[in-house]
Amino acid sequence: MKAYPIALSLALLAGCSSAPSNDLSKPAQSVNSFYDYQLYSPQGLAVSLSSLPVDLKSADVILIGEWHTHSGVHRFQTNLLKQLVNNNAKLALSMEQFTRDKQPIVDQYLKSEIGEQMLIREGNAWPNYESDYRPLVELAKQNQLDIIASNAPKSFVRCIGREGLNYLEKLDSNERTLVAKRIDTSSSAYKDKFMASMHHGDSEQTERQYAAQLTWDATMAESIVDYINQHPGTQVMHIAGKFHTENALGTAAQIQALAPNLNIAVITPVTDITSDSRDFQLSVLAPPVRYVQKENQMQAYKHLHKRSDTLTCD
Repeated sequence: MKAYPIALSLALLAGCSSAPSNDLSKPAQSVNSFYDYQLYSPQGLAVSLSSLPVDLKSADVILIGEWHTHSGVHRFQTNLLKQLVNNNAKLALSMEQFTRDKQPIVDQYLKSEIGEQMLIREGNAWPNYESDYRPLVELAKQNQLDIIASNAPKSFVRCIGREGLNYLEKLDSNERTLVAKRIDTSSSAYKDKFMASMHHGDSEQTERQYAAQLTWDATMAESIVDYINQHPGTQVMHIAGKFHTENALGTAAQIQALAPNLNIAVITPVTDITSDSRDFQLSVLAPPVRYVQKENQMQAYKHLHKRSDTLTCD
């Protein structure tokens, strides 16, 4: 499989998609409920899962951003994985929702050595596991696909957010393997995007928070690249929050830094389709507004801050 850096790959996408093809000529499905979705190419043309474009079929890594708990996005993820199973005998699923230290638990579940309740409890599954991630995991299990528990442990990430990357020096050799070897917080488009999204805290605090954010991306990227190095020719489908993946930044950029020759495709949920996106676009309904009254939002922030204060990073 010939692979290209992200920028060149995206340019080729634009060139190859300019001519009509069966892959991109399907009528768009209406999106009227939170179970509905419609995939579009970066050029804004409707894509059918039954006839995936070559850019998705041939990608070494497919990164799917998500709005957590969005039913339409989770339904799409499962349907795409089902289609990829039909197209590729060598396929693995990578998940932000499981951390590296829980890989043995995930593996035990896939081998039917433990049941689902043990996976949920011992694997620290997210609260919405049964409603949103069970279909993906069960599909992977049914088809004997590996699942990569790709993320860094939450406690480590939170401590980096409080103390900065110097916290990593407190970890013993086994704990250090649970976090990416390289976490480069120097200037980048992703850092600019993160800083623009922050509206509170002093500059030093924001730098520490960015280090925590990048720890997620760097660890997920390293987990994916390490797996592909150990299983050459395997296509990996990775799911994570959309901030981690959109516009080929975050995890995508970290993968490219580690393995420039990997061909990466990014799918991002959106509410408005454009004709010049860097990513494949997944049209879904916008999530409901989280807060209408500012005091309710501030109360939620105070609750999160209080929970963070109980964390020890010794």
